[in-house]
Amino acid sequence: MPAAAPTDRDARFWDKTARKYARDPIGDLAGYERTLEAVARRLAPEHRVLELGCGTGTTALRLASGVAEYVASDVSAEMIAIAREKADGAGLPQLIFEVVPAEAAPWPESHFDVVLAFNLLHLVKARRATLEGAHRLLKPGGRFISKTPLLKEMNPLIRAAIPLMQALGKAPHVAAFNASELEGDLIAAGFAIIERDRHGSGAKDPRAYLVAVRS
Repeated sequence: MPAAAPTDRDARFWDKTARKYARDPIGDLAGYERTLEAVARRLAPEHRVLELGCGTGTTALRLASGVAEYVASDVSAEMIAIAREKADGAGLPQLIFEVVPAEAAPWPESHFDVVLAFNLLHLVKARRATLEGAHRLLKPGGRFISKTPLLKEMNPLIRAAIPLMQALGKAPHVAAFNASELEGDLIAAGFAIIERDRHGSGAKDPRAYLVAVRS
């Protein structure tokens, strides 16, 4: 079984934030539902799925019933504790929650058909290692599906405030990049991008939805 994640600064931040995070409503529910529908169309009953950065398990609980195996992982032990509480009694024996850093996923090579990463890639310090790890874990032709906030498309005041918030312990590591840079990282990790979209319900959505195939 995967080992417990190290208690680094970001893990401690999410541990402290987990209960509040679990209570907060989804900001753009219509956009979230659109993403779930798009992902569900790409899943099959025989699939093995890995979700990186699963948080408190909301997405895992929605998608796990449609696949053979669903492993949901997060760096935060408290997030995973909440996810397990939510999953208790849900009748989803194929759903497993594990405390594992996204950039150090220890499962066997080519084990999964699909790897998911939602609202995660801007938060990991080792983005390239995370993407290369996802590539290693996927079967040839497997899909990597992500939805990622692009801070370079957001209000510059948000980016300017992040260092202060981090200094006060109010924010974890956050990386700023645009869609082209993110796609470049995926291609460098060995993926071919086959779908690009934005699922937000507003006039502008700074979150890139990407589907990439292990080539």
